[in-house]
Amino acid sequence: MIFPVLWQDDRALLIDQTRLPGELIQVPITDYQEMARAIKTMIVRGAPAIGVAAAYGMCLGARSIETEELGEFLAQLEFMAEELRQTRPTAVNLFWAIDQMLNVAYTQGENVAEVKAQMLAQAQAIQAQDLQTCQAIGEAGLAALPAQPEKLRLLTHCNAGALATAGYGTALGVVRSAWAAGRLERLFADETRPRLQGAKLTTWECVQEGIPVTLITDSMAGHCLQKGWIDAVVVGADRVARNGDAANKIGTYGLAALCAMHKIPFYVAAPLSTVDFELADGSQIPIEERDPREIYQLGETRLCPEGVDFYNPAFDVTPAELITAIITEAGAVPPGQLAHLNAV
Repeated sequence: MIFPVLWQDDRALLIDQTRLPGELIQVPITDYQEMARAIKTMIVRGAPAIGVAAAYGMCLGARSIETEELGEFLAQLEFMAEELRQTRPTAVNLFWAIDQMLNVAYTQGENVAEVKAQMLAQAQAIQAQDLQTCQAIGEAGLAALPAQPEKLRLLTHCNAGALATAGYGTALGVVRSAWAAGRLERLFADETRPRLQGAKLTTWECVQEGIPVTLITDSMAGHCLQKGWIDAVVVGADRVARNGDAANKIGTYGLAALCAMHKIPFYVAAPLSTVDFELADGSQIPIEERDPREIYQLGETRLCPEGVDFYNPAFDVTPAELITAIITEAGAVPPGQLAHLNAV
């Protein structure tokens, strides 16, 4: 199994996802500022994986604090937490994991040493729980997929696999479960411009496990749907609002609209930790804008002339009415029923 984040020898080890598929390299992270840079530069990416990485970033930050006075320790920890929060504004798991770690720091342990130990235990629990959650999402997704045909052809956008989580995947977790159950004929993977996570990461994961995968450009998805080559679409999410509106990698909204036109089921697979029950709808989800070089430059080659303006949102929001079901560890539900899972 692929583990994008590991804790070993008092440090975090991250698979450098910017080097895939050419090189499989683990990067040692020894302090919280290195973790913040790794999240910001997408060495680690995907909402659940970012949450796990942030939790270990908090542990690294805590270990660097030398004071034995608990109040001063907590004050310094809050500063580090804020720096980590600034890295990726759309992925709600980042904020959820940091809040989990701060809650432990404020409520568990009578001295700084005990708090540090409890924080590490909490980070490891977050990682272990995410793996179990993704496996449950995979099984819930398998049950929710269309009954016919027996062998399904699925399409996904971006990478919501092991690399984006603690090791199994949300959308690709559904794909993995379908493959293991003998229900998958083939996965189609959008390349996912501009950072090509589908081309680089999703296809790489499939090749590692022998899952048949066909890479297409984002602009080919409508053609493939029109041809009847796709039985269902499964994507992940970085934040889901209470009404079921879902923020995912840019291009997801257009894909959902195409599915609605062609009457193809469109599923969003995400853990409950990705659901922001405090947001009424998707209009309140902050959308990260990234470096325009991601658009106008490929490697060292500029793709367009000087003088062009750029707009590079990393995510878009798919309205709930375009989503067939949201698949969580608690089961697959229509978006309108998502709020009922708040107490789960």
